[in-house]
Amino acid sequence: MIVGVTKEIKNHEYRVGITPAAAKAYIDAGHRVLVQKGAGEGAGFIDEEYTAAGAEITREASDVWAGAEMIVKVKEPIEQEYQYLREGLVLYTYLHLAADKPLTDALLKGGTKAVAYETIEDEAGGLPCLTPMSAVAGRLSVLQGAKYLEKPNGGKGLLLSGVPGVPPAKVVIIGGGVVGTNAAQMATGLEADVTILDNNPDRLAELDRIFGEKAKTKLSTREALEECVKEADLVIGAVLVKGAAAPKLVLKSDLKLMKKGTVLVDVAVDQGGCFETTHATTHQDPVFTIDGVIHYCVANMPGAVPRTSAIALGNATLKYGLKIANMGLEEALKADKGLAPGLNTYEGKLTCAGVAEAFGMEYTPVEQLI
Repeated sequence: MIVGVTKEIKNHEYRVGITPAAAKAYIDAGHRVLVQKGAGEGAGFIDEEYTAAGAEITREASDVWAGAEMIVKVKEPIEQEYQYLREGLVLYTYLHLAADKPLTDALLKGGTKAVAYETIEDEAGGLPCLTPMSAVAGRLSVLQGAKYLEKPNGGKGLLLSGVPGVPPAKVVIIGGGVVGTNAAQMATGLEADVTILDNNPDRLAELDRIFGEKAKTKLSTREALEECVKEADLVIGAVLVKGAAAPKLVLKSDLKLMKKGTVLVDVAVDQGGCFETTHATTHQDPVFTIDGVIHYCVANMPGAVPRTSAIALGNATLKYGLKIANMGLEEALKADKGLAPGLNTYEGKLTCAGVAEAFGMEYTPVEQLI
């Protein structure tokens, strides 16, 4: 198979879909790899590393899109890339379609076979290709939140950890999954006052075992949420509903309860966000303020640490990418039951139930097509 990787063009996105080590793995398996010139530079990988691995450097993105049978990206195609979506092309990347109707329509119109990292499952029902970036985003959420609590950045002027004689900041984390757990690890490591809310009592019990006295846990109810955000200095939205739009848990009316300078970080922004007031921002213009509450809603948070993120992402996605390249998409879907949920669109059909529900569109199970 001819595998292609282009330079990411989303605002301040420096990650790359295939590292030189991953390129070598594809080539060693008998495949060709086309790399757009400079595709890896943002993550610290120069063209010579790709050529040393056996990849072919192509100057223009259009040449990679046209020449490849499978495009491996990091972020979803943006509007100027829709022209490259075509029948027969396998697109392997993060998609988050439940929050992106235009891209969904473009993929269906193009007949593209689109496999989303975030909906691939492992044998235990986990999300192996989403997990590493969720870990990065969870940890970054605390660092970014701490930065915007600083007075020059519009915050309350609080040090997250406090100091002897001065209490630490109150951090509320909504969701106890991968993002929430990693956020809690960072926040407790900085000695903040941490509360984690989740709607699963079993998960709360696990979090109690993990963090002990370092963090408090609460069952996520409307009453508990209101009580917590009213006292919070930093609120981290870490909610995930697999393949579907995130529920709006913090309402606009809740902002009136919060103190001025409170910071909200919505890690669920890729799926539409779990705050009612969320809209996607960029690394170039990361925050906005409503009712005195600062919102950080950057849609590609891990792009801020591209070296770490690109390597971690490649470690997770290479296994499935090689399977698709070695077997062909259809045979790979038949052979790996966890890969099948990753297929979001196929030859003009929508194959992800969560996306279909989000937009009221027709859903076609993978089994009917493959």
